[in-house]
Amino acid sequence: MASLKDRLRAELTASMKARDELRSSTLRLVLTAISTAEVAGKQAKALTDDDVTGVLASESKKRREAASAFADADRAELAAKERAEAAIIAEFLPEPLTDAEIGQLVATTIAELGVAGDGPRAMGRVMGAITPQVKGRADGGTVSAEVRRQLG
Repeated sequence: MASLKDRLRAELTASMKARDELRSSTLRLVLTAISTAEVAGKQAKALTDDDVTGVLASESKKRREAASAFADADRAELAAKERAEAAIIAEFLPEPLTDAEIGQLVATTIAELGVAGDGPRAMGRVMGAITPQVKGRADGGTVSAEVRRQLG
């Protein structure tokens, strides 16, 4: 099975052959972000599919935030471009979790850790346990709000 990075490269090649400028430029930006992540730090290393998913999630979030900022500034054409780029990136991300799934996952994690009565002090432990499970599938702010609500 090909890695996620290989799949992105193959999609870039296909989009270039199809002369799809938006898709090509978006995939180039994503592959550049992946390469940057690979060489960041003390020692260059190849990223795992999970690491690549994290980079994709980060890039997708940047596009959503930029689209929101452009929409607030009445720049509809730029907001639409950012949304289109986010949609292309989303094709390579795992299926996002629903609010109900996030709530169930948080409740299960709180029960497993046995921190139901600890209140907000247990926030760090719960987030530490749940973050790897939702990486690339849910926004950290949404998960954090649900953890806070259930611990609150």
